[in-house]
Amino acid sequence: MNNLVRTRFAPSPTGFLHVGGLRTALYNFLFARKHSGIMVLRIEDTDRTRYVEGAIENLITTLHTMGLTYDEGPDLDGKHAPYLQSQRLKLYQEHAQHLLDKNDAYYCFCTSERLEKMRKAQEAANLQSKYDGTCRGLSESQVQENLRKQLPHVVRLKMPETGESRFSDLIRGEVAVQNELVDDQILIKSDGFPTYHLANVVDDHHMEISHVIRGEEWLLSVPKHLRLYDAFSWTPPQMAHLPLLLNPNRSKLSKRQGDVAVEDFLTKGYLPEALNNFVALLGWNPGTDQEIFTITQLIDEFSLERVNKSGAVFDLQKLKWMNGQYIRQLPENERRAFLIPYFKKYGYSTEGSDKLGKIVDSISKRISFGDEVKNEAAIFFSDSLIISEEESRDILQRESARTVLQAFLDKIENFTEVGVEEFKTIMKEVQEKTGFKKEELWMPIRVALTGVNHGPDLPLVIEMFGKNKIQNFIKEALNLN
Repeated sequence: MNNLVRTRFAPSPTGFLHVGGLRTALYNFLFARKHSGIMVLRIEDTDRTRYVEGAIENLITTLHTMGLTYDEGPDLDGKHAPYLQSQRLKLYQEHAQHLLDKNDAYYCFCTSERLEKMRKAQEAANLQSKYDGTCRGLSESQVQENLRKQLPHVVRLKMPETGESRFSDLIRGEVAVQNELVDDQILIKSDGFPTYHLANVVDDHHMEISHVIRGEEWLLSVPKHLRLYDAFSWTPPQMAHLPLLLNPNRSKLSKRQGDVAVEDFLTKGYLPEALNNFVALLGWNPGTDQEIFTITQLIDEFSLERVNKSGAVFDLQKLKWMNGQYIRQLPENERRAFLIPYFKKYGYSTEGSDKLGKIVDSISKRISFGDEVKNEAAIFFSDSLIISEEESRDILQRESARTVLQAFLDKIENFTEVGVEEFKTIMKEVQEKTGFKKEELWMPIRVALTGVNHGPDLPLVIEMFGKNKIQNFIKEALNLN
């Protein structure tokens, strides 16, 4: 293996890209770019029972959307093609035969019924669930007789039964695993397809992968992989196992607990740059208080040495905050181009670019992601007052509020049109008539026009509404029970 850094992202096409998969892809991308290396996209599609039609195309589209460009992959030329494992079956079968010939692997003819009975017996005896090695002791004549009968079979790796496997992890340091705890892993299934363990070792070697950066769930599989490298007389790549992603309650982040697909976040209006920034900090830290990073800055700063061992909490509120920062940092034309599709999504008219632009600029100060346009922009397109919070409704029930609103309604009758300057004049007259100032004066008007006590700038609301809509909303507010 040469000294060029070569990483790989090797997902299975079982659906949408999980945010955990995004982090794995991102770290592989950052590490490769940091060291002027190569990133490979390899599709591990040998488990045909879990294959989802269209998942590969979706995965590629998502990676491109996220800006995580790879150098070799299914849609690119490369000297290590093909990059779909289902197209490399002959290679795996040749290597499995090599292991069989060297007595580093063996045929197993155990039926699923026998294996299930074995597992139940182990559970009843409080033993670790692992293959008991029944077929490991079959004679050569028994094996050949079973093959002649075409009995269903798999190929298993012959693991050492004593001692320990030791390896160095770039994140976790020295790791030791007792060999007696490691199963004789299936390498070739009964359908002729390889398992992850054989295919990924064979491919990592032939694709000259120098660094394997993947999730913590594969840590205990390393002894099996090292056994394969040793059997093939290959030098293993350096390895780094990333910490788990956790819910705020410290449980493992999973699809059953809400939206965790990258596509879900993109559809809702999260920016790829913000998602990358947020995900990069799930387990890695720069050693400073900086939280906002461009992708170039992440490449410059990233190192596996600063990746934590402990699980990283996926804090949705933090993601919302960060995405809001990115939205507000967009140049005006880009911010409008990003948010206007969400106006269309929720049926708000996008005619009148000047008016729409002002609304976009106003609500962008408060939203965290695109879908929040639905509620934040509603007041500008509604013909009636919308009040969803009890606190806002309570404000309008105060006697002082009703006094202010009635005074406002009386004063507005003196104006043909109401713009920002006319509004200021009316409010000055209402203040003089009622004697109320500050919050007692302004809050009832704000709630009556916007439905909330913290919302869009009132001058913009006045400009967008006009006299008739202002009058109608004030009357509605007064008529609330």
